[in-house]
Amino acid sequence: MEEWQTALAWLEQNSLPVSELEDPDILRRALDALCRKLDGTAAAAKTAKRKKAAVNEVFGMAVERGYFTHNPLNGLRWTAPEVADEVDPDCVPNPAQAARLLEAVRELPGRGPHLYGFFGCMYHAAMRPAEVIHLRKAQCRLPATGWGLLNLKGGVVTAGKEWTDDGAVHEVHSLKRRAAKATRPVPIPPVLVRILREHIEQFGVAPDGRLFRNAKGNYIDASAYGITWNRAREAPLTLDEHALELAKRPYDLRHAGISFWLASGVDPAECARRAGQSIQVLFRHYAKFLAETRDHANRLIEDSMRRWESSSEADEGGLTGYWPGMAPEQLVRGGIRVGEIGSNAEFRLAA
Repeated sequence: MEEWQTALAWLEQNSLPVSELEDPDILRRALDALCRKLDGTAAAAKTAKRKKAAVNEVFGMAVERGYFTHNPLNGLRWTAPEVADEVDPDCVPNPAQAARLLEAVRELPGRGPHLYGFFGCMYHAAMRPAEVIHLRKAQCRLPATGWGLLNLKGGVVTAGKEWTDDGAVHEVHSLKRRAAKATRPVPIPPVLVRILREHIEQFGVAPDGRLFRNAKGNYIDASAYGITWNRAREAPLTLDEHALELAKRPYDLRHAGISFWLASGVDPAECARRAGQSIQVLFRHYAKFLAETRDHANRLIEDSMRRWESSSEADEGGLTGYWPGMAPEQLVRGGIRVGEIGSNAEFRLAA
């Protein structure tokens, strides 16, 4: 109790009166301070952005409690540090590099073989680490052949004993920015199906069904799988790849998985759904990879235009050809019957 009283006395002595926080100069100095670490060096732009958001919430509550008539931050002229949201392509491994890295994990002594599937989920299914830690056997559809499915239901985060209701270090959360019981089905390729089937056969599962766990059967800690990843990067990467900091963090495997989907021509909306993020976030983070798919998209459009031009020349009396989806129903009005409507149905529009 004495410790708390000392802290509160210090805060009272070193805090400004609330009324002074309406002074723009004081607010600007406060926001500038958020951009610095305790040693005076510049903090990361994302750190400053997160702290400013927290301060904004405090001011919002102060308005609600009647300390201010409006949020003093509204209309304040202050420029925040630019946040680099875009993923750097130099840090993202291509499929061949990712395969080398995953193989290096499997060949490590100790925890390597157990974490081979862990990192495989991050790459082939673009899962967040928290989602992989939470993955249970009941969520996995792993057929003997073909594609499988992971029905993701949440994630495990390290919160600290001081911040959980039961004093546990870890806490189970719902899927990021989703409702409490929301799920996210993610199709997985045969290579990941095989990896997970072999993992279950070799290591079994925890009593609660979790596929991945530490030596004591508890949740895997980020520092632990981070150490394994750093060891795995040492041998398979060239000096140039190390200099580029290729796949420096395990999270770069998720970036690699999403960028591979985009480069393969998968619809960005489907990529965003599988990755569990909004289409706006996908466009912001993976803008450079989306730009690389434009030539492929242009070729598809050009090929389609050539097919329709050939069809028009062959049948000048009308337009006959194949049209995807339900487009005829959207185009034809007035009760005109155009025949069977299907995914590749032939139809005719009268001239």
